[in-house]
Amino acid sequence: MKISKRTILNIVLILFVLSFFVTPLGYYGKLFLNRIFSFSPPIIEKAEQKQLSDYDWKLKDADWNFFNFEKSKGKVIFINLWASWRLPSEAELASIQKLYDDYKGKMDFYIITNENRPPVEAFMEEQEFTFPVTYLIIGEKMPIDPSVVPSSYVIDKSGNIVVHKEGISDWSTSKFYKVLDELIAE
Repeated sequence: MKISKRTILNIVLILFVLSFFVTPLGYYGKLFLNRIFSFSPPIIEKAEQKQLSDYDWKLKDADWNFFNFEKSKGKVIFINLWASWRLPSEAELASIQKLYDDYKGKMDFYIITNENRPPVEAFMEEQEFTFPVTYLIIGEKMPIDPSVVPSSYVIDKSGNIVVHKEGISDWSTSKFYKVLDELIAE
């Protein structure tokens, strides 16, 4: 029995596709595709920007200490809602790490999760992320919707929501950096 080249190619193609479902190659492939297809976030036109309704809400820092979001009033703020178990969140966090490395000290970062500390700390160590993690207090009032994960917001010094992106974006683009530089300079 002779096997044709076409049959061999079909078998190889089927094995390649199956590898995405049953091997780590699939996980890393999906992560890679998520990163490739994430783009710079859309900027909301000035006339359509909404004002942040309230700065008076509580969160927990990485040491599990409570603090009030009001400490960021008058600053440029980046907020990202994420979960360590969500593949899109993991794909996006690499660009957030780069954004944090480039803008720490120039603006405030709130990378917020509603998970417990141990899995988050393990995830952060495994991925070698150094941005500050903020923990959501379930049931605490918030001026943003914490139910959509991942989602992100950029708030200017006046409290206007300049960016609201549900899903992932590439936060380390020159286009987005230009917007941040303008917001910080205001």
